[in-house]
Amino acid sequence: MERTLTIIKPDAVKAGHIGDIIKIFETNGFRIVAARLVNLSKPEAEGFYAVHRGKPFFESLTGFMSSGPAIPMVLEGENAIARLREVMGATNPANAAAGTIRKLYAASIEANCIHGSDAPETAAFEISYFFPGVQLI
Repeated sequence: MERTLTIIKPDAVKAGHIGDIIKIFETNGFRIVAARLVNLSKPEAEGFYAVHRGKPFFESLTGFMSSGPAIPMVLEGENAIARLREVMGATNPANAAAGTIRKLYAASIEANCIHGSDAPETAAFEISYFFPGVQLI
């Protein structure tokens, strides 16, 4: 079993897609291990996305991620990282496969409704960022 971090981003929370997205997780065999509602400050968003500091989209991304409530979650399942990325769809919703979360609910490359870890090391960092000191079951 593998764990990954996902975030239902502010655009999806605002649009009322939380339940729809969670249903997709459950339908695809993911188990929710942890979840919380957060409203990231700009510095918290900058810390989370520090790997992108210096890239042209950094300011816009961190501004967007601190624009309203979001829901980070730890998901567990077989090959969770790769499978979640498949279920999420391409970053650009115009290029996402039919039935993926981004094809269904994302509005743009930036307002793409969901984040998912891209590797085991990234997942470990991201889980500890949002759930520090929490013993996950």
